[in-house]
Amino acid sequence: MTAARPTALIADDEPLLREALARQLAQAWPELEIVAQARNGREALTLFEAQRPDICFLDVQMPGLSGVEAAREIGRRAHLVFVTAYDHYAVQAFTQGVLDYLVKPVEPERLAETVARLKDRLCAQQPAANSESLLQQLLEQLARLKTSSGTEPLRWIRAQVGQTLRLIATDDIVFLRADSKYTLIAWRGDDGRPAEALVRTPLRELAARLDPAQFVQVHRSAIVNLRAIDHVRRGDNETADIHLKGRPEVLPVSRNFLHLFRQM
Repeated sequence: MTAARPTALIADDEPLLREALARQLAQAWPELEIVAQARNGREALTLFEAQRPDICFLDVQMPGLSGVEAAREIGRRAHLVFVTAYDHYAVQAFTQGVLDYLVKPVEPERLAETVARLKDRLCAQQPAANSESLLQQLLEQLARLKTSSGTEPLRWIRAQVGQTLRLIATDDIVFLRADSKYTLIAWRGDDGRPAEALVRTPLRELAARLDPAQFVQVHRSAIVNLRAIDHVRRGDNETADIHLKGRPEVLPVSRNFLHLFRQM
């Protein structure tokens, strides 16, 4: 008699990230059956009760009910894997090695390690190791992180390029420019070549979350990565132009932002 296939639920409020994780799991663990995908914590609980999967991949931060709050309701009825944008060094409850986690963007090597642990636990029929005390500790730590990191700079930006979701490291971004209701992100691709994508987040909102020591606004419609500047050329009428490393675009510096380059 063939053993039943292991089953899993994925919960993330970003549909592209849900689909990306499902594709990665299909490669890393072909026998695993994804029986449900949830858009938030409440939907995750409803689908969990209906499907009773062996494993739940829960995004830590979701609107309404967080992944950790949903995990407290699920209890030990499933093995849990938290998916988080927080660096794992910031969350001690993860580093204890009891609560499993994946850091966005999910790396194949890290996912392979998680899959191996889950397979071992399922094979040994080990109970899920998500105790109430550990989940409470994780909730408290995440709450402190959320309070203290309201101004924490972005580490990466999600952008859709065709049918592909790209996770662009902010260090690779050359400049950002307002484009109607969107923002154009220009960055260095994996091969070092120029790449571009539009995101729905307004430039004003992104400006508030970028590292001010690295990114400066030079025009009402443009922000530049200081590390990407080759040189700045002063013009007439209190203006200047920014010339970039390895890109043909020239960004104007408006009078309101010229003071940033007075020392040249």
